[in-house]
Amino acid sequence: MVEAFSVLVLTGTGLVAGVLFAVAVSVMPALIAMTPERYVSTHILLGKRYDRIMPFIVTGSTAVDVGLAIRASGGPRVLFAAAALCMAGVAVVSQTRNVPINRTVKRTRPEDLGPGWRDPRPAWRDWHLVRTCLAIAGCALTAAAVVLT
Repeated sequence: MVEAFSVLVLTGTGLVAGVLFAVAVSVMPALIAMTPERYVSTHILLGKRYDRIMPFIVTGSTAVDVGLAIRASGGPRVLFAAAALCMAGVAVVSQTRNVPINRTVKRTRPEDLGPGWRDPRPAWRDWHLVRTCLAIAGCALTAAAVVLT
C-alpha cells in the first residue's frame, strides 16, 4: 500500500512542479511580451482548465505526503512532512495571490483597458515563481523520502 501511495504522491508533486515550471519558463515570458489587450484575452483562455484540476492535484499531493509522514519514521518522516509543507505553501500562494489576480483578469474586458490599467503580470509572475520553487522543493523532498523509505 505504501508503494502505491508513493507512486501517487510522486506523480502528483511531479505534475505540479512540472506544470508550474513550464508556465514559468515558456508561458509567462510569452504573456509578458504581449500587448495588454492580447494578454487579457490569452490569460482568460489559458486559465480555464488549470483552475479546475490544479487545486485537486496540489491538495491531494499534500494529503498523501501528510499520510506518508504519519506512517514513516526517522528521516523519511521529516522529508514527507517538509514536502507536505512545501505543497501546502503552493496552495496558499496560489489561493491568496495568483488566483485573486486571475479572477480580476477574467473580469477585465480587453476593450476596456486604458492608460490607468494596472498591469498584474509582474506581481503574478513573482508569486508564480515562489510557488514554482515550493513545488520543485516539495517534489524533490518527496522523492528523497520515497527513496529512503
